[in-house]
Amino acid sequence: MKKILLIDDEEKLRKLMARIIELERMEVFQAEDATTGLKLLEKQDFDVVICDVRLPDANGVDLVPRIKKIKPLVEIILLTAYGNIPDSVQAIKNGAFDYITKGDDNNRIIPLVYRALEKVELSKRVSQLEQRIEQKYSFDNIIGKSTPILSAIEMARKVAQTEATVLLTGETGTGKEIFAQAIHYGSQRKNKPFVAINCSAFSKELLESEFFGHKAGAFTGALKDKKGLFEEAHDGTIFLDEIGEMPVDLQAKILRVIETKEFLKIGETKPQKIDVRIIAATNRILEKEIEADRFRRDLFYRLSVFQIHLPPLRERVSDIKLFVNEFVNQFATKSNKRINAVSPDYLKLLEQNSWKGNIRELRNVIERSVILTADDTLSIDTLPLEIQYPDTDSSDLATAMALSDIERMHIEKILDYTQGNKAEAARILKIGIATLYRKIEGYKL
Repeated sequence: MKKILLIDDEEKLRKLMARIIELERMEVFQAEDATTGLKLLEKQDFDVVICDVRLPDANGVDLVPRIKKIKPLVEIILLTAYGNIPDSVQAIKNGAFDYITKGDDNNRIIPLVYRALEKVELSKRVSQLEQRIEQKYSFDNIIGKSTPILSAIEMARKVAQTEATVLLTGETGTGKEIFAQAIHYGSQRKNKPFVAINCSAFSKELLESEFFGHKAGAFTGALKDKKGLFEEAHDGTIFLDEIGEMPVDLQAKILRVIETKEFLKIGETKPQKIDVRIIAATNRILEKEIEADRFRRDLFYRLSVFQIHLPPLRERVSDIKLFVNEFVNQFATKSNKRINAVSPDYLKLLEQNSWKGNIRELRNVIERSVILTADDTLSIDTLPLEIQYPDTDSSDLATAMALSDIERMHIEKILDYTQGNKAEAARILKIGIATLYRKIEGYKL
């Protein structure tokens, strides 16, 4: 049942209005002054507050921010016997939902309450979604109990509350974007945009346009104005992944953004102010890139105000079991399988592997095993051959086993898992769609 708080010092009018609202099957609480109303707000959860402007102990317009401070999601409708435009404007600025005149607007009360309730419901859904996102990307959800990762998490927690620029270093697949998201959602900017871009995914020209946007006609093909990612990230965080791949002349423009907090859209002459936190990441050793004149020293110093190194998986072997459990649950649910155990030999081989692709590679291996397993236990025969036989040369494996038969069976199981979706099967197999079609035809699948 929806809860309405009615604050008005005119008892007869207050009780009449309460009765009208109660006929709509809503629960109404009454207060004769601001003090009583605020006390009720602290004890109860209300959806809508209907408040008189002229109260014995407060002005209703000035009361709006105080109510919002106690209950941010509540909507407030102000009532007055003396409607005036300045008060109504100030009421809306202060956060009131609407402002109506007693007597003249009596027929508006109930429709207005319903409209306010609709907004409250929408605000609650948005708030719940934001909370779920914040929980999803919280530091508590980063997998690992080993000393190296706990040390990195502790450093990230500390820097998250600051405005410092952060540089995340480490090999590919160590979870740098997950850390960047956790830092953002652990900061004061958590309710603002988080924008990520891979600097190695675009040419210099396209990357500059993605960063800063462009005006219509700035270059061939620029048919309309485009917002850049820095503009999209205003008041929030921008994550520059693989920044070591960025062209040197574009590095100078990023440096200018950091130093001046403004950028120049392509085709414009007037710079635009920006407030954005930068988190950068690289799998390269930037000091070596500086020596080779591939990275600007001044930009490095600006980016590395706070550096966090993420350890490779081979340096946190004790965490592999935790990852296995997490990934098995994910992929078993996805494929509607019940997997209750992982064989000791299976886990031992995973812990002995070098994992050059780190967590990302481990995740792919677990997905493959879940697809291939025929029972409720993951066993070593579902692992790739190079993990099953780590000390065997690949050429020896080719002569010792009928790889074509293994490949045929593997493709069959992947196609079964994807329910015939060849694009998804090609993604899991890490081959082109055309290659998959050739193999399907060759194996007569």
